[in-house]
Amino acid sequence: MSEDQERWIRRFHPVSGAPVELVCFAHAGGSAAYWFALSKRLTPGVEVLAVQYPGRQERHREAPLTQLHTLADRIAAALPPGRPRIFLGHSMGASLAYEVAARHSRTPGGGPAALLLSGRRPPSRHRADADRLVDDRALLAKVRSLGGTGTGLLDDHEMLGLVLPVLRGDYQALASYEPTAGTPVSCPVVGLAGAEDPEAPPDDVGAWGEHTTGAFELRTYSGGHFFLTENFASVADLVHELLPLPA
Repeated sequence: MSEDQERWIRRFHPVSGAPVELVCFAHAGGSAAYWFALSKRLTPGVEVLAVQYPGRQERHREAPLTQLHTLADRIAAALPPGRPRIFLGHSMGASLAYEVAARHSRTPGGGPAALLLSGRRPPSRHRADADRLVDDRALLAKVRSLGGTGTGLLDDHEMLGLVLPVLRGDYQALASYEPTAGTPVSCPVVGLAGAEDPEAPPDDVGAWGEHTTGAFELRTYSGGHFFLTENFASVADLVHELLPLPA
């Protein structure tokens, strides 16, 4: 692995000769560790690569990037196309997965084999105003309302000092994000939605079908914005459905 890949990519369960890689992109405020359980479940048939954004865990001394397109450029450079891959992104990570896929798709045959886009509105339903928060109080209220793993850290004053700059940076990136125009991907896309998710209801997630020239499918699960956490087993099954992989 190159030095750039070592900074950006975590392999919790390395697999030699795996036929496909699943590249996972976390939500705003999230880290590569969010995908550990899914990585464990998919080993050894699929090697899971979890993207580690600046500003968190072992990259905590780095300032978070506040432009989503800059993040996508850096990730795309750290993951040169070449291997069979599926991209999976949740919330902010879905927009990032889409943008990295758009960059890889500029190289013939370089795009992912499939995109799994979870808990995020597509560009046609994009609402940047929903991510524009006036101050830290509004930001923390928003994050608490969404729930999810790690929300309890916001009540720890010491941990809050580490988490808050990351949240500020990620939400700044979301608020300023202007999606890549057109229909830049042609791979199959599966939209994943929580039936009770106010941030990305199933009807909105279903509009991802407008952003690929390939096949589209919507899958809806019970739960709110972080429905994915309770459904990693179903996601693992879905990965096996998309490609002829060993069960």
